[in-house]
Amino acid sequence: MKLTTVVTCLLLSSLMLLSLFTFNHQPLDATIKGQTNSRKPRDELLGGLLTKEFDEESCLSRYHSSLYRKPSPYKPSQYLLSKLRIYEMLHKRCGPGTKAYKEAIKILGHYQNVSRSVGECRYIVWIAVYGLGNRILTLSSLFLYALLTGRIILLDQRTDIRSLFCEPFPGTSWLLPQDFPLTDQLDSFNKNGSHCYGTMLKNNTIKSTIRETVPSYLCLYLIHDYEDHDKMFFCERDQNLIRQVPWLVFNANLYFIPSLWLIPSYQTELSKLFPQKDTVFHHLGRYLFHPTNQVWGMITRSYNTYLSRADETLGIQVRVLTKPAGYFQHVMNQILACTKRESLLPEVAATESKVTNTSTRPKLISVLVTSLYPEYSENLRTMYWEGPSSTGDMVQVYQPSQEVYQQTDKRLHDQKALAEIYLLSLTDKLVTSNSSTFGYVAQGLGGLRPWILYKPKNQTAPCVKAISMEPCFLRAAIYGCQAKTVKITRFVTPCEDRLTGLKLVDFANEV
Repeated sequence: MKLTTVVTCLLLSSLMLLSLFTFNHQPLDATIKGQTNSRKPRDELLGGLLTKEFDEESCLSRYHSSLYRKPSPYKPSQYLLSKLRIYEMLHKRCGPGTKAYKEAIKILGHYQNVSRSVGECRYIVWIAVYGLGNRILTLSSLFLYALLTGRIILLDQRTDIRSLFCEPFPGTSWLLPQDFPLTDQLDSFNKNGSHCYGTMLKNNTIKSTIRETVPSYLCLYLIHDYEDHDKMFFCERDQNLIRQVPWLVFNANLYFIPSLWLIPSYQTELSKLFPQKDTVFHHLGRYLFHPTNQVWGMITRSYNTYLSRADETLGIQVRVLTKPAGYFQHVMNQILACTKRESLLPEVAATESKVTNTSTRPKLISVLVTSLYPEYSENLRTMYWEGPSSTGDMVQVYQPSQEVYQQTDKRLHDQKALAEIYLLSLTDKLVTSNSSTFGYVAQGLGGLRPWILYKPKNQTAPCVKAISMEPCFLRAAIYGCQAKTVKITRFVTPCEDRLTGLKLVDFANEV
């Protein structure tokens, strides 16, 4: 009898410990900041952005992201949701392997008379260039352009995009087939490429006012060093011609969505899609970009270990754009000045006697630092290790990786970068570096208005609160055909961190 009692007690104790261990590793649907969550079902379809047509196990992040993120206060419009469903059906009809796709590639290299129908299937081909942040922002820009113009988007897969993102469209693929007829020419679609629209305008080999014949394909060069003729893409007159071309190949690294809003023929449609104008990337990013299971494992392991038990989380993204880059004390001082001035982190008390804890239980504040260099997080960690915080709160500092050099197109490096972007987007508050596309993606996915670190020179304040969560179009076409429109449009404004850039704002949301 006694032996049975002892065994029973041991079994019960083991079960209790196992239950406790399991509870402590639950994501947000079970606990939020240490407290039991309500029994409301999680918003796994993100307000209708996503469809239920996918197998959950093939891409865990698609339906599990809502377990790790608070529900977004920004709801997608019904018009956007219907437009996404229409697009998905179009992609199924026109995507790789379909009869329509096989017919469409036959016309490449020939000129077509505009009076001759090329069917409903028109295409955008995306060339993968520059870093991960640039690629994500450009892809979202091109996808919106595809929605506006009734095209489908296909991705150059010579870089391993498949190791980063799941397929976003059900029953089809967004990957450009490797036997695409122009694959060998894609790298020649550069600034002076003979098939690029700006070059053709400059050489008078095409005219935007003459549409008797149009080329079967055009390259659009929208890289940061693009010139005035390339920027004609944003002019209404030129759009009238470009819309007729069956295949558009984009060599781009910019978030050019703000300038799409300045094209008159798109404004009504855009306003219906996004009544809240500063939610464009927030909705499109959450619809398009679902990390693969390998990347999702990196994200969830880090989150459960370092962020899930915190009462508050702060993300700090450090990108030093100077050459040579590295650790600079003035940048560290700027980070400390910003977090102190904006009360994002408690100060360090001089002695234990200076701690003024007014709460019964000290808070745990988890700080996620992302940087190529380890010194920023190490100095912050050491500071809170050697001295107590003035509030008595505990500050835990974590940096997932320290790559030192950016290594775009190396699979593991890019996977780590995507995981860190996503982790930043899960924090409660965010500090980002100026002009950094890495930070822009994180703030947009998270629906966060970050504090942006100024370039550390001639500034009276170390950082500024962003006026919206939208990314900046860093090299905007603010002259030429859109010059007057820029000046009179209230919902497009210069960026806080780049006066020559443009970003979307919604003053109804400004605080």
